[in-house]
Amino acid sequence: MVQQTDKQPSVLRSLDWVTICIYLALLVFGWISVCGASYTYGDTDIFSLDTRSGMQIVWIGTSICLGFVILMLDDRFYDTFSYVIYAALLLLLFVTIFNPHQIKGSRSWLVLGPLRVQPAEFAKFATALALAKFMSTYGYSIHKMKDAIKTFAIMLVPMLFIILQRETGSALVYLSFLLMFYREGMPGSVLFTGVAAVIYFVVGIRYEDMLMFGSPTSVGKFVVLSLVQLFTAGMVYVYCRNKVGAWSIVGYAVLITGIGMLFSVYVIPFDVVWVQLVLCAVMIGWLLIQGLGTRLKQYFFIMLFSLGSMAFFYSADHVLNNVLEPHQRVRINVLLGLDEDLSGAGYNVHQSEIAIGSGGLEGKGFLNGTQTKLKFVPEQDTDFIFCTVGEEEGFLGSAGVLLLFLALILRLIHLAERQPFRFSRIYGYSVLSIFLFHVFINVGMVLGLTPVIGIPLPFFSYGGSSLWGFTFLLFIFLRLDASRKLVRT
Repeated sequence: MVQQTDKQPSVLRSLDWVTICIYLALLVFGWISVCGASYTYGDTDIFSLDTRSGMQIVWIGTSICLGFVILMLDDRFYDTFSYVIYAALLLLLFVTIFNPHQIKGSRSWLVLGPLRVQPAEFAKFATALALAKFMSTYGYSIHKMKDAIKTFAIMLVPMLFIILQRETGSALVYLSFLLMFYREGMPGSVLFTGVAAVIYFVVGIRYEDMLMFGSPTSVGKFVVLSLVQLFTAGMVYVYCRNKVGAWSIVGYAVLITGIGMLFSVYVIPFDVVWVQLVLCAVMIGWLLIQGLGTRLKQYFFIMLFSLGSMAFFYSADHVLNNVLEPHQRVRINVLLGLDEDLSGAGYNVHQSEIAIGSGGLEGKGFLNGTQTKLKFVPEQDTDFIFCTVGEEEGFLGSAGVLLLFLALILRLIHLAERQPFRFSRIYGYSVLSIFLFHVFINVGMVLGLTPVIGIPLPFFSYGGSSLWGFTFLLFIFLRLDASRKLVRT
């Protein structure tokens, strides 16, 4: 039972109105952007339900109503029914796999008459609730192997279902939960391993065909294997406190590789990568011996990191060329600069960059954009809507929008840190991780800095599913935060 006294304000009084004001501001600017992106010269009524801008008003209105309903429910509802909500969304995701309706090659949409719903957008808040519920149970520790496996399973199952719907971009969003895991005690080495994998992939694939000094040595392979040795030495230094061993790895690697390079350039040309592979094998053997001799499990984990790094790198090329879909492979090649393809896979990004660049400092003004009005940018009111902001509002408008998102992220961090219960804190960090991932990737792909994976910009991209999904995410957390001072008896 919840008792409210004069010292225990009502839910509406306890709400974080700063966050709600940011939410409403984003909705307004989002509608202006949808209006500008979908407007066609000659349209006389931007509020008509026959237009995208008119329908977006409907989605905004229903989102505000949903937010109000969420705030009126008891905060314990979300804790109590976390697993039920998660199971229901998993079932919906599974059913969607067999959906006969394909939209742009994806089976992620359920078509209910005139209404189209994307369950993957709602599965985000359901997964966040399930993770918060499980990770807040008594005795839980992410350092326990059993708990860690179950935690990652909760995250990976919806990812698998969404991938089977051929919606890889939406599936990747669930990796944002790793940021929350890190806040809740996940070893930094796990996060570092993920960053290292990205570096291996980008450097290895981008410079694989470039040769060093006229020798048959691939720059990409040479640099990646050097990084594996350097990262391994750093981990030995940090986690095992073995300064001599760490410097020995670096010293022998530089000396022997340098000799190999000189021999290849001035005596007999050969692939120095083979020298590095031998060095890596010796290094792994040394880690194994050190682990057996000192009984320190850190050596075994570092050995697995080294083996995994090499296995990942040498399998990355196979995955790129044989596992990924052709359009995904082309997008990655364009991003890495291996292909230009301005009329194909690189067309969206190229036109988006032109639109943003043409906006200048102050922009061309509302409904005065040329690239967007003439429909040069595909998906300009959904995935690429930020280019409309850049063209019509210019650098100042784009910076203002990004500052609004920054204010939202910082506010969510503040709210999450002040939660008295672990359930609310974990859910709060899950929410801000999802928002941060969406904003970073969406804006990055519009600017040509990240791969085009097709995820919406929160509160800006046209559509009801994404807008409702983000509203559920945010307002459930606001409801939990509003009850932080209530005394339960």
